[in-house]
Amino acid sequence: KAANWCRTTGKPFLGVCLGLQCAVIEFARNVLHWEDANSTEMNEETKHPVVIDMPEHNSGQLGGTMRLGKRQTIFQGGESVLKQLYGNSDYIEERHRHRYEVNPHYVPEFEAAGMKFVGRDTENQRMEIMELSGHPYYVAVQYHPEYISRPL
Repeated sequence: KAANWCRTTGKPFLGVCLGLQCAVIEFARNVLHWEDANSTEMNEETKHPVVIDMPEHNSGQLGGTMRLGKRQTIFQGGESVLKQLYGNSDYIEERHRHRYEVNPHYVPEFEAAGMKFVGRDTENQRMEIMELSGHPYYVAVQYHPEYISRPL
């Protein structure tokens, strides 16, 4: 409900990892009107699997199947709040720890409705940074920025 409340009231939202996935599910259900939209982690039978296992993940075997470590994220064209906060770099490197991610099959429909994936992996297949068009600060990331943060 937090993702919905922030989206509909203009309040700031920052989703990290599962937070990005929850924002995607909420948007799919309430903006795209896919009532059953979900993650395959929570409902394998959903008709709209907007969050899925990574293709290389074998759900029957959990050992060594996470996307781990520092990975490069490439900012896509256009304006981006997070790109600006990262100093207008063309790319960033952040650490990951997850098994589930946004289903790239649905990205065109999300983006047409205003949910923009402004950062993607080097293969342009994994959605790493999401921002909501027309919202003052509704952003989410698949990676964990806290893993490389340091006290000032």
